[in-house]
Amino acid sequence: MEQLQVGSLSITWLRGGVTHMDGGAMFGVVPKPLWSKRYPVNEKNQIELRTDPLLIQWQGKNILIESGIGKDKLSEKQKRNYGVEEESDIHGSLEKLGLSAEEIDIVLMTHLHFDHASGLTEPDGDGYKPTFPNAVIYASEVEWNEMKEPNIRSKNTYWKENWEAIQNKVHTFKESYEVIPGLNMYHTGGHSDGHAIIIMNEGEERLIHMADLMPTHAHQNPLWVLAYDDYPMTSIYEKEKWVKDAVDQNSWFIFYHDAIYRALKWDKEYNVTNEVKRNV
Repeated sequence: MEQLQVGSLSITWLRGGVTHMDGGAMFGVVPKPLWSKRYPVNEKNQIELRTDPLLIQWQGKNILIESGIGKDKLSEKQKRNYGVEEESDIHGSLEKLGLSAEEIDIVLMTHLHFDHASGLTEPDGDGYKPTFPNAVIYASEVEWNEMKEPNIRSKNTYWKENWEAIQNKVHTFKESYEVIPGLNMYHTGGHSDGHAIIIMNEGEERLIHMADLMPTHAHQNPLWVLAYDDYPMTSIYEKEKWVKDAVDQNSWFIFYHDAIYRALKWDKEYNVTNEVKRNV
């Protein structure tokens, strides 16, 4: 498991599973000859996308960003459709760190699509139970409401199996929320109506998790947005604003989906100046 230490803040990437999604869908209107130079693609035109939660240990708290794709929750058809070659092993990852799921204090959900939220619950007899029984779960109010009442487009990714068992653990916010000192969530919309990003300030350092506004380093260009985005012009606007500001502040960009980089810094010409790469 890869790690990044920034002052008193540490990040460990847990084993949350992997999907392989259509490259054309992941890069929208960008022609394949352009995006395939930036990110590997297989013979099925799929790109590898990790779903690895970030364990933040900071200020005496064990905090997860995202929750993985879960274990024993996807049908064989779903595994084929989403190119799932590996399911979550969150319990195993935590055990290697001397932790248990009961010791997770907070879970930050940028949005609640199945590939982010399926790890929030796990099978329990004929139903489901919370994977992190003692954690408070944070998501935007807009996202939580759509999770419970999805529309004709979003019902394929917002599943009752992922929310019914945790509904008394969810804390929602509107525009922004300071979870603990220096850790803030901001509602952006774009990828989904309730999508949020996360920013952490530790001393002179800043870390930003753009989530699915920028799922991989190859999506740095503001115009390179996903065909999956519900509001692509919002995605473009928010990327222009947040990415430029983060680069100007020499921020760490941290990733959930990227199969190459766990974290990186860019200079103002978008050359990588510091990095944590995934061990393969």
